[in-house]
Amino acid sequence: MAMRLSPYLMMNGNAQEAIDFYVKALNAELLFKQTFGEMPENPESPLPEAAKQLIGHAMLKVGETDLMFSDIFPGQPHQIGNQVTICISTDDVHKSNQIFEALKQDGQVQMPMQDTFFSPAYGIVTDKFGVTFQIYTEGRM
Repeated sequence: MAMRLSPYLMMNGNAQEAIDFYVKALNAELLFKQTFGEMPENPESPLPEAAKQLIGHAMLKVGETDLMFSDIFPGQPHQIGNQVTICISTDDVHKSNQIFEALKQDGQVQMPMQDTFFSPAYGIVTDKFGVTFQIYTEGRM
């Protein structure tokens, strides 16, 4: 079972600008980019027209490290200082659930572990030290 930790930058509507900046400043390679408008639509939560061009997920390769980006989903709070999270990627659903359960002890669940269009098990949790982790299980995309 492989496991990787990657920094994930949550931006406030300026992820594209940040991506362009880091590509030049860090000689990074753009590996993937998808806007919210390019993602499958959720009929229970329609996407505002203005949000369709915002970055839903992007990944740069900086040397040997993956650097991930997203704009904050419309309606979610953004606070300067908490926009860097750590994405833990595994290829094992059981291991992802185990990590999520361990990190949520005395912490706060931001998004329960769930099956999504991009991952068979994905969730967001802030641990008891105030560090936010995205748990991502590889297997879709």
